[in-house]
Amino acid sequence: MLYYNKFIFFIIFFFLSGASPSEAKIVKKTFNKIIAACEVCHGNKGNATINDNWPKLAGQNTNYLIKQMQDFQPNAKHKRNNPIMNSLIIALSDEEKIKVANYYANLFTTIDTAKSDLLSLGQRIYRGGDLDKGLPACLACHGPAGLGNPSAGFPRLSGQHARYIATQLKAFRVAKRDNDKFQMMPVISRKMNDTEITAVSNYISGLYA
Repeated sequence: MLYYNKFIFFIIFFFLSGASPSEAKIVKKTFNKIIAACEVCHGNKGNATINDNWPKLAGQNTNYLIKQMQDFQPNAKHKRNNPIMNSLIIALSDEEKIKVANYYANLFTTIDTAKSDLLSLGQRIYRGGDLDKGLPACLACHGPAGLGNPSAGFPRLSGQHARYIATQLKAFRVAKRDNDKFQMMPVISRKMNDTEITAVSNYISGLYA
């Protein structure tokens, strides 16, 4: 816990470029400094090579990225809770959020190598769902290649870290995360057991767009 608190402090300190807490809201940050702060966790060019439980941002849909940043704000209707993001996002203006989203949306996403274990199960769920369980195919919203649906706000999944996807599915399943504006993911995730979540997350990580 002590390490985690120090890590949060380091990022906030770096992000605010030495400003005191009272000055933080009025400090004008350059775009490069904002991106540099993002890269501390999300890595160079947004592919999150530091920790596979942190998401890749590269190639993600602009509308989805903007919504997630909005949901990390303290006054969000369906707030996402993450101490680092909650602390940093309040320093960004709406215009800066849009610029950050556009920057990452136009970067190249690296594709992970899916493990052979449970690969066929993951493919079956992603492409066909499970009729007996009332589980829809993931591609219905996220597309055959996992590129999502930008206009609908459905995220790109192709190449995302398997561990991150599994963590988010489990968070939706127990209502730890509830910022799906259509409230589809909580329903879907509750129809999946841990093995199915692991399988589909692994398949998605190696899904080449």
